[in-house]
Amino acid sequence: MADSHILGQKGEDLAAAWLRERGYKILFRNWKYGRHEIDIIAEKENLIVFVEVKSRSDELLVPPGTLISREKEKSIIYAAEGYINRCNIDKESRFDILIIIGIGDERKIEHIEDAFYPTLR
Repeated sequence: MADSHILGQKGEDLAAAWLRERGYKILFRNWKYGRHEIDIIAEKENLIVFVEVKSRSDELLVPPGTLISREKEKSIIYAAEGYINRCNIDKESRFDILIIIGIGDERKIEHIEDAFYPTLR
């Protein structure tokens, strides 16, 4: 397994645990809709949150807002729409990015709520 895949998996594990600690209920991880995927689908109160996790082994050299391309946003939005329709969800939704920097004891987690909006069709 490639180092980047292992880093990504560890980052997603940390992200799920971090969200749980903050009162989120994890509904799905790596939810697929066709060729589209959402890293984490969570629920908190009356809100469904679609979370893209970005893991880095050290500090970012690019602004967090540029971590996800427009195409990736579209893919996540498409998968979220599929999830909402398939599961007959009638709740508000939000698209977040969770950035994990460093995986060992020294790590930083940045949670960007409402990182993008489903207006990219």
